[in-house]
Amino acid sequence: MTRPKPSWRPLPRAGVPASCVALPHGGRWPSLLAFLAERLPVLSEADWARRMDQGLVLDGQGQPLAPAAPYTPSRHGPAALVWYWREVADEVEIPFEAELLYRDHHLVVVDKPHFLPMSPVGRYARHTLLARLQQSLGLDSLTPIHRLDRETAGVVVFCIEPATRAAYQALFRERAVHKVYEAVAPASKSLRFPLQRRSRIAPAAHHMLMQETGGEPNAETCIECLGSLAGDAALAHYRLRPLTGRTHQLRVHMNALGLPLLHDTLYPVLHAEPAPGEAPDFSRPLQLLARELAFVDPVTGLSHHFSSTRTLAAVAGHAAQRNWAQAPGSAV
Repeated sequence: MTRPKPSWRPLPRAGVPASCVALPHGGRWPSLLAFLAERLPVLSEADWARRMDQGLVLDGQGQPLAPAAPYTPSRHGPAALVWYWREVADEVEIPFEAELLYRDHHLVVVDKPHFLPMSPVGRYARHTLLARLQQSLGLDSLTPIHRLDRETAGVVVFCIEPATRAAYQALFRERAVHKVYEAVAPASKSLRFPLQRRSRIAPAAHHMLMQETGGEPNAETCIECLGSLAGDAALAHYRLRPLTGRTHQLRVHMNALGLPLLHDTLYPVLHAEPAPGEAPDFSRPLQLLARELAFVDPVTGLSHHFSSTRTLAAVAGHAAQRNWAQAPGSAV
C-alpha cells in the first residue's frame, strides 16, 4: 500500500497537528468506524463515534465523516486518507514552559524545560512543545529539525518553512552542528578525563531502550569532568560533546562507563511509567541539559550560537549550599 503525500492537511486544533491514517486496499471492514476502532484502539468505537459526531474525523478533502460512513478505500493508486486530531484522556499537565531564545523568518529556537515532550505522542498531545509553540506563535507549519528526550532540557531548533526543512535537517545528519551538553552523574576515581567513548549503539530488547553492542562504532562522545559538586564528592558535573546523534547516546555512554545520569529512569534500571493520568515526579528531573548549539545557517549564511539559560537543579542546589556555608557568620 502506498501512502500518498498529502496535498492538503487540516490546521492544528488547540495546537495539536492533525494526524492521518491510510485505508488499506482490499479491506473488509463493515464500516469506517469499525476500521478506526480496530486500527487505532487507543480510542474505543464509542469514542470514535463521538468524535465523528463532533466533526473531528475528515476525509482527504476535508469533509467530516459520520459514524455511519462506509469503509471506502480508493480503487486504484495511492490509499485514501482519513484525518483526525489526537486526543488523550486524562492528559497530565506539564507545569513548565519553554523560553523563546531566537526567531527569524526561518527558525524558532527555544529553551525546553525538563518533562515536556517534543511532539504529540503516546499519552501526550496538547502538553507538548510543538503543540504549545504552534498555538502561541500561530505557526502551523512549525517542525522540529532535531529532537530532545522528554526528560532532557535545553536548546532545540524548529523550522518554520517546509521548503527549507531538508537543508536544516541535513546539518544534523552531516554532523555540521556543534553540540554541548551538561550532566550530573557519579564521580569516578578510576577514569581519566577527558575521554572519548566510541561504540556501536543499537536497540535493546525493550522497545524504549538502547544498548552498546559489538561491531563497527556508530556513536562517539567526548566526556569532560568539570569537578565534584560542592558538598557531595560522590557526584560530579560533566560536559558532554556528542559527535554523533544516536538515540539516548549520552545516557547509554555514561551508563556504560558506570556513570548513570542522576535521576535517569531508563538506565541502568527501567522504572515503571506513571499510571495514566498520573504525573511524573517533577522533583527529580533527569540531570541532562542541552547547553549549546552552533552552526552556519544553510539558508542565510549566518553563524548561529545558541545557549540555554537553565541550570541543572543538582548543580544549582550544591552551589547554593556552598555559598551559604561560605557566607560570613555561617555555621560550620
